[in-house]
Amino acid sequence: MTMTMPSTTTDELDAIVDAVRDFAQAEIAPHALDWDERKHFPRDVLGQAGELGLGGISVREDVGGSGLTRSDAVVIIEELAKADPSIAAFVTIHNMVGWMIDTYGSEAQRREWLPELTAMRGFGSYCLTEPGAGSDAAAITTGAIRSGDEFVLTGVKQFISGAGEASVYIVMARTDPSTSSGAGAARGISAFLVPADSLGLSFGPNEKKMGWNAQPTRQVILDEVRVPASALLGSLGEGFRIAMSALNGGRINIAACSLGGAQWALDRATQYVQERFTFGEPLAEKQAVVFALADMATELRAARALVRDAARAIDEKAPDVAMQCAMAKRFATDACFRIANEALQLHGGYGYLHDYGIEKVVRDLRVHQILEGTNEIMRVIIGRELLKGSR
Repeated sequence: MTMTMPSTTTDELDAIVDAVRDFAQAEIAPHALDWDERKHFPRDVLGQAGELGLGGISVREDVGGSGLTRSDAVVIIEELAKADPSIAAFVTIHNMVGWMIDTYGSEAQRREWLPELTAMRGFGSYCLTEPGAGSDAAAITTGAIRSGDEFVLTGVKQFISGAGEASVYIVMARTDPSTSSGAGAARGISAFLVPADSLGLSFGPNEKKMGWNAQPTRQVILDEVRVPASALLGSLGEGFRIAMSALNGGRINIAACSLGGAQWALDRATQYVQERFTFGEPLAEKQAVVFALADMATELRAARALVRDAARAIDEKAPDVAMQCAMAKRFATDACFRIANEALQLHGGYGYLHDYGIEKVVRDLRVHQILEGTNEIMRVIIGRELLKGSR
């Protein structure tokens, strides 16, 4: 299905970003450290985000979405991440699920699920990774066997954001066992919409993580879960392509979360070095500190440019979109983690304290270099595309 989102004027986008900033600073930022410490998932605040239109940023308006472009979305997500990268990242994953249903779902699937998801009265989870299939996503072993008018799903998904809280799970499962290995493995995978109340669906304990504590991460366990054939998302055998197309957007969204976290950390560091005195003068008078800030700001601007270029590539359906998204994700998440870590260093011992918030951002941004495809896999995608183009 091809969708063309209407362009947003600069004034319209500025008004949306202002509204997101006001909401994020009033309803999220003051609670971010507490939610992190208590590992609290703020369903009520996410519901408010849904009322603001953040539950379906790039979903069509006829089912409650905001109908915005990817170029608009990355600006909005960066602003949200300045308040809390963990919450912003959860919103991006939820949005990815909504986009997949909007893009590949039948009209009945769109009408059934998207009004609830766009309003964030319910949440969506993306289930691709497995305990033995991370970077090699085509090697998944979760199976979906046809049984009359149903499919029976059995397997385990790992590192699933929102597991146990979501109302629907998009599960990638192998419908053609003959493609379980080798070059054709991706062709035997299909995507299914699995409701949260399905018999046989259960969840592992909430993982104890380095960061992202305000959102749950659990295993999703499917023990002969039966779903009707109408739960198939897209066509049979199309699941891997659907999953990868969603990851293009997922990668730039996570990169945008990194931009927001790094911008917040840079702003705090810039303020701190002007207030902190050592050896009788402010830190801001030290050349090494000035150089550090200059490098941080330069890398952040370069990362932002790559992310926005990649978002435009998605909107324009550029032929090299996968490579551009991989470049943006790799560069931005690496650079932004370094920026946050340097901000911590500039704060000295205070940066290591929870109350200052810097160490939380460092912990939250670290995982962005791993998820939505590790940055090593991003290099594989980029390198293969370059080599293919030179033949």
